[in-house]
Amino acid sequence: MKEQAVNNSWMQIISFPIDGRTNKPRTEGLTMVIDKGLGINETKDLFEVAANYVDFLKLGFGTSSLYDQEILSQKINLAKEYGVMIYPGGTFMEIAISQNKLEEYISMACKLGYPAVEISDGTVNISQEVRERAIAMALDAGLLVLTEVGKKNLRDKVQIEHYVKQIRQDLGCGAFRVIIEGRESGKDAGFYDGKGRFVAGEMEQILEAAGDTNLLIWEAPLKHQQQGLITMFGPNVNLGNIPANEALALEALRVGLRGDTLRLQFE
Repeated sequence: MKEQAVNNSWMQIISFPIDGRTNKPRTEGLTMVIDKGLGINETKDLFEVAANYVDFLKLGFGTSSLYDQEILSQKINLAKEYGVMIYPGGTFMEIAISQNKLEEYISMACKLGYPAVEISDGTVNISQEVRERAIAMALDAGLLVLTEVGKKNLRDKVQIEHYVKQIRQDLGCGAFRVIIEGRESGKDAGFYDGKGRFVAGEMEQILEAAGDTNLLIWEAPLKHQQQGLITMFGPNVNLGNIPANEALALEALRVGLRGDTLRLQFE
């Protein structure tokens, strides 16, 4: 892995207004960036600038299957070189499961060199039995398992009690973290309303189900969502679906280097 020490002269005279931010390798304060089709040079640029602040790179949706094989291999190897966990989006596994190709999917993920996979049912309905089997198979293959709860279309959403139960079951089956659905839009999806606000009362139940905020990754592509979660849980809240060109902007929010969180230190 490339050496990631930051050498910045400003830090000789300026301290972060919000302290306590964890450094890599870390188990809290995780940032998951969504990659919707970055080229090799763009991926390398992202890592050269922001690898210190990116823990996971998700190849969104089913884009993993659209890359030329050599380019995909280069992306996976680049992520490993810079200490970033790369994985294919959960929708892709949903497709594999719907086509009865779960075992083949897990095998191919390992063959390609992915260190992690995401298991979700945001679009395709998957039984609890199949979900648990997918988690077990991935763990047995040596993969880190992220699961996701919530639907991409609010028309498919069921009672919050279902998701509360699902979070507990996923963690009990060995999921590393549970992702809280928000899509790349942050609106009208998962647990967000049309204005990108959490549906009243649901966050509290989700937190109670997890028992530990650190076991969750909140998809929060919008700045006001990131700011709200940082304000509520501190700089080391786990956040996901961050646009690639906003990785540094999010880190600035985390440590108080943007007016949005800096002002809170003086209120």
